[in-house]
Amino acid sequence: MSSHPSGQAIEAGKRTAAEAAMNYVQDGQWIGLGTGSTVKYFLEALAKRIQNGLHIQGIPTSDATRRLAEKLRIPLLPDEGEWVLDVAIDGADQVDPRFNLIKGGGGALLREKIVAKAAKQFIVIVDEAKCVPTLGMPMSLPVEVIPFGWPNTARCIQREGWSCSLRTRNGTAFNTDSGNYILDIPIDGIHNPRETGRVLSQIPGVVEHGLFTGLTSFVLVGSPNGTQMIQGACQPE
Repeated sequence: MSSHPSGQAIEAGKRTAAEAAMNYVQDGQWIGLGTGSTVKYFLEALAKRIQNGLHIQGIPTSDATRRLAEKLRIPLLPDEGEWVLDVAIDGADQVDPRFNLIKGGGGALLREKIVAKAAKQFIVIVDEAKCVPTLGMPMSLPVEVIPFGWPNTARCIQREGWSCSLRTRNGTAFNTDSGNYILDIPIDGIHNPRETGRVLSQIPGVVEHGLFTGLTSFVLVGSPNGTQMIQGACQPE
């Protein structure tokens, strides 16, 4: 893999991975629809299949995905329904060789994790630049927290030895679709994602963290030359 793929190569990789994911979509399924730039290509491919007679229903993981799905006329399930999803397809900010993920760069990590957990199969679609030997910097770890007393939650995180900062947009706190804030934690290397996630989950005020462990069925890694299905590792350890 190229260590520094160009922007054009990255977009080509996203598209090829997204289009390859269509091979795992079958008529009559309930599908989790992820969030992000790679998923956008998947939704466009899905809409074309629907125009040609495919019958599916989707559950979006963000308001942005819902708006795009509605624009593309993809049938959607109600947010507050009880769904058993056949498959969920989503991107990731980072993927390590053991299929641990960092997600939440777009702020949809809570709903993304709910949907991934509800799916019989969770397929991750990424370009090759997202595959890393170890999770962490330059990608910060997002943590969703309730606004009430968030500085106290931040202080508890700092007591665990991590610095963190409130995510902002246009000079004000970034709000997730669920009305929460996000604290971003820069960690040089997350060598035990499951334990790191466990520690964060025990902090009062933390709603969810962006470490996805034990959820990924397989990864589709796209490049300008095609897509590779990875079942054992994203790259050699």
